[in-house]
Amino acid sequence: MTTSEYLGTPETVLPRELAYGVLHVAESPSPAHQRVVRDLTIALTLYTRQKGLGEVLPAPMDVILDYDAALVVQPDVIFVGTDRLDIVTDRVHGAPDLAIEVLSPNSRVGSLDERLQWFARSGVRECWLCDLPHREIAVLTLSAGGVEVRAAFRGGDTVVSGVLGDVPLSADSLYGY
Repeated sequence: MTTSEYLGTPETVLPRELAYGVLHVAESPSPAHQRVVRDLTIALTLYTRQKGLGEVLPAPMDVILDYDAALVVQPDVIFVGTDRLDIVTDRVHGAPDLAIEVLSPNSRVGSLDERLQWFARSGVRECWLCDLPHREIAVLTLSAGGVEVRAAFRGGDTVVSGVLGDVPLSADSLYGY
């Protein structure tokens, strides 16, 4: 399937992605997964609005990482900085500054390493991995070569982001302690 064909399909709330021309549709996520997505979206929206940093959008939101290669993904939450908001139109046309994935037992499309490579090659600057079972938030700094830096936040540690700064968020607050 081409990106043009994908974009012409009917709107749906089911998680779906196009990975190099192959359409993947996933089952809806679990309530625990969705609670984390909801809480991240609310916390980050309040923080980024207060600071005038940009826009936070939850899935399902098509992010066209590579139109010609038919690579369209739907990270759980994305952030696009104010200076790049022109990429947010009918879809997100290009790499967000931050992609957040809430790790689930059944990954959507591709292995986690493969997804991180897609993000890195496309220009995503940072990726957060929210690991529910381990109650951890990993912040990965990306470059075209892949993951450059990994920092793990647990318990009451305040999440430090290269994209957003010190975010008033901790693993304890996110995972409902």
